[in-house]
Amino acid sequence: MSGPSGTGKTLLLRALADLDPHDGRVLLDDVASASIDAPRWRRQVGLLPAESQWWHDTLGGHFPAASVLGLPELGFEPEVMSWPVSRLSTGERQRLALLRLLANRPKALLLDEPTASLDADNVQRVEHLIAAYRSETGASVLWVSHDPEQERRVADRRMRLRDGRLVEVEKQ
Repeated sequence: MSGPSGTGKTLLLRALADLDPHDGRVLLDDVASASIDAPRWRRQVGLLPAESQWWHDTLGGHFPAASVLGLPELGFEPEVMSWPVSRLSTGERQRLALLRLLANRPKALLLDEPTASLDADNVQRVEHLIAAYRSETGASVLWVSHDPEQERRVADRRMRLRDGRLVEVEKQ
């Protein structure tokens, strides 16, 4: 999904994740978000914000298990789990926040510019990891990007937010 800054892309993702009030009805596998308690819904519908929050001093405290899947695919060694969060660069935080999200095994991924602050090699790593997760789990992915080339690489369908409505972009 794309659209100019300020059109409501992040607001839409937050509403789908049941973080912001809305008048709509959100379904996942024919189950309405209103029929499930919020924490359970948010584990199934995982939001990766543009800037993730970190509440433990060391990285390992943010993960449910000592062994974290995906570390090598994103260029990390297991030792990273002992690092202080303050040591991480913006790009490292972004990649590790994705792994933290995937550890919950959500059925849907809401990704708010997950590669915005990454170099080309790490963009490719993230794109491959998300494609593998999607293939393995059948998860739905709503990916916000301002990069038309990335949209062509990662999307089956491309949507644009215009005047408060999602419209499909024709394939080029």
